Amino acid sequence: MTECNNSIGIALLASGVLATASSALAADVTAERLLNPDKEPQNWLMNHRTYDGQRFSPLARINKGNVKGLRLAYAVPLGGLGGNEWNEATPLVENGLLYITDSWGVLYKIDGTSGDVGRIVWRVDPKQEKQGTNRGAAFWRNLVISPANWPARIIATDKETGKVVWETNMVFGQAETRITAAPLALKDKIIVGASGGDSGVRDWIAGLDAATGTVLWRKFTIPAPGEPGSETWKGANNAWQTGGGAVWVTGTYDPDTNQTIWGTGNPVPMFDPFYRPGDNLYTNSAISWDPDSGNMNWYFQYTPGDMWDYDEVGTHILIDGEVAGQPRKLITHSARNGYLYTMDRHNGQMVGAKPYMDNVNWTKGIDQKTGRPLDYDPTKDIQTYAGVGNFNPNESLKKVCPSFAGGNNYWLSSYSRNTKLIYIPAMTACVAVAIDREKHNAQRGWNGGLFTTDERFESNLTAMDPVTGEVKKNTHLRYPNYSGTLATAGGLVFLGLLDGTVAAFDDTTLDELWKTNVGTGFAAPPMTFEVNGKQFIAITSGPSAVSKAKLMNTPELKEMRNATVLYVFAL
Repeated sequence: MTECNNSIGIALLASGVLATASSALAADVTAERLLNPDKEPQNWLMNHRTYDGQRFSPLARINKGNVKGLRLAYAVPLGGLGGNEWNEATPLVENGLLYITDSWGVLYKIDGTSGDVGRIVWRVDPKQEKQGTNRGAAFWRNLVISPANWPARIIATDKETGKVVWETNMVFGQAETRITAAPLALKDKIIVGASGGDSGVRDWIAGLDAATGTVLWRKFTIPAPGEPGSETWKGANNAWQTGGGAVWVTGTYDPDTNQTIWGTGNPVPMFDPFYRPGDNLYTNSAISWDPDSGNMNWYFQYTPGDMWDYDEVGTHILIDGEVAGQPRKLITHSARNGYLYTMDRHNGQMVGAKPYMDNVNWTKGIDQKTGRPLDYDPTKDIQTYAGVGNFNPNESLKKVCPSFAGGNNYWLSSYSRNTKLIYIPAMTACVAVAIDREKHNAQRGWNGGLFTTDERFESNLTAMDPVTGEVKKNTHLRYPNYSGTLATAGGLVFLGLLDGTVAAFDDTTLDELWKTNVGTGFAAPPMTFEVNGKQFIAITSGPSAVSKAKLMNTPELKEMRNATVLYVFAL
């Protein structure tokens, strides 16, 4: 399963259609269903549940009054092919049937309809050469669309039979290319983003025909010489060729304006701006794309000439708000650089940007009209910002806050329709970053530097008004939150921590109302679904090597082991 064969794909597609036609177990996941998820709140039909990326569920059977009675309903072990496996995927759920991927790219169908046990119905193994991050799948009609890596591919599987219908190779001559974000199904297309930027990949976003897997368009996030934005890649190193700009968290979609918004990653090498002078478009940006043509509508760059790995791949959540007495269609984004940005959905015009952390020191602030750092100088090829960058390999280390990991990062924030607040999981540590100019090649990883810290990586859960920028509540957590948050109509915010804790908080006071510990950490987000009138909370354990590295100053967790298990809780 390493190459796309059109004739085989068409034949498999035909057999898949026949299989679906003869099965009455589940209806097609149509564009209409994806556009109207609240008509079936018991299901979770896409990565963020809704196109707006709010990660809010209208389910409320589990609520503030009864959550203390939450108990483990069942658990399903995943993986098992090798050591140190991990999971960052969100399960999809349709009528009690769960679909989830693991770090080997294996797609599982799990029957959870009984409510007290989960049984694997089938599994599809793409035969990866090695493990890679995989954040989940997408539904389209009778297909489950999932990524696989080493080599990078998109695979469509018949959701009833587990038979592969089509497979498309997405390497395009760059061997280190990976697909880590869950695909996004839009009408008759599948939108996917490329990862692997930190390995020297020039990244892109692409649209595929959902029925056949044919690549319809592909647009680079790093412009070639002569293209708009190429003037921001200066110097003699041709850094644009290995420039990064990865797209590794699933984007959002606004059906009213037919635009899909995805965040992009850091420039490469990540810590050394001298190798790639200039602002380095379109890295560290929010980009609005036309999903039909792949044309760029608008962009906003958060940290030009980034030298701290502050990529902004995290979700760009769509919300409705009122600004100066007028209703507005907005986007809000809890940036890796420590600020919450809210902007107009139509053009990226800034509404406001306020820190959600109290220790941000890389900039003196953000211009509230432009969204640019106050200390950004458009005449400089190398930005100095607040002076905590490392510009000489021999100078003493300088502490930067937040750390290169954030702040918030790929672990998802959520937005409650009830409270109108965004719930931001953020790590609190600062680090010292050093340049290492020998790390500018494929053999040494293109990262351009290293970091040190003697601080514990811990986390905050922060409730913030995305329109006014006011922090309403904040609670400190002893361990890192690499999981993200889930908000529900039951007045709860759920999360997982790297020590193995799963917890629920009051969405107004942020008081902890329930918690349990399973003994192995979480790097995947929680989600919720309902079967036969009973609500469940699901989350998959298995911290990655990157997330476990944040426990280096947490001695009590030094010997914690990985276990990739789907845990499902209920009252």
